[in-house]
Amino acid sequence: MNTATSDYTLLKRVKDERFDIDDLHHYSLSIQVGVRDFQLCVTDVRENKPLLFEDFRLDNIKTVNTRLRVLHSIFDNHHLLQAGFWSSAKLSLKTHKFSLVPVSHFVTESAKDYLALNCEIKPNMEDVHYYRHIASDAVNVYAGDKKLINWIKAKYPSLKLHLLHQGSALIEGILRHDDHSHDKTMFCLADRGILHVVVSEKQKLLYYNQFAVRGSDEYLKYVMLVFKELQLNPKTNKVIIWGSLKSQSKHVEHLKKYIRNISYGSRPSYLKFGFEFDEIPEHQFFDVFSIYLCD
Repeated sequence: MNTATSDYTLLKRVKDERFDIDDLHHYSLSIQVGVRDFQLCVTDVRENKPLLFEDFRLDNIKTVNTRLRVLHSIFDNHHLLQAGFWSSAKLSLKTHKFSLVPVSHFVTESAKDYLALNCEIKPNMEDVHYYRHIASDAVNVYAGDKKLINWIKAKYPSLKLHLLHQGSALIEGILRHDDHSHDKTMFCLADRGILHVVVSEKQKLLYYNQFAVRGSDEYLKYVMLVFKELQLNPKTNKVIIWGSLKSQSKHVEHLKKYIRNISYGSRPSYLKFGFEFDEIPEHQFFDVFSIYLCD
């Protein structure tokens, strides 16, 4: 499916035949917002079963206000996003403004200070938020667009909107995933020009960061940089890749020249996918599906 307006393009839509609009109170709504993209996923909490997935490209985005206007248009034309009686609603934000802090060192009143070490915060436009990780002893501190968050909160006044950073969904998903070695392993998510890198060992988080990448050489550069920093061996340690890359991606083929044990990731093992989702490659949208895990 590829449906376009002047503001946005619906790139993909998958709907399970068991979706029932009368059962929304049994469904969890997950939303993810990037600079130029937007995804939603509806999951039945009784069976941990995704029932609806949509992926949008936001067109002609020049400013944060333009993005909000386009999202207005998507919501106004989407009867499900207007509904307010979900079991839960979760909003994941794509942003490079984040910092992981050990729980033992985290002080709520100092959240802005942790973030200020890594990036510039615009107080008139951004608020600082944090997410306490379920599966690791870390807190993800991140900046979020005030207008966007307040506008989406207002859409669901009867619900507590759960906020998180894209990296938190990815980390929680990886640490809960069955396709997981107890050995030190690298997990990558290639997401439209951004490479997310997670390293874990014995299902404990060792590393997370993200890098802006343009070509195969930059993918290799940052992967090998993390290999060196964490003393990984390209001949023995595994690399598992998810993301918007196509199967047989040239970037992955390039990495295979230097890393022996590299493969595409599979769908989250903690979710039950109907046959309708077979049209989505198994290595795509792992982060979006994993939002469901996060509270």
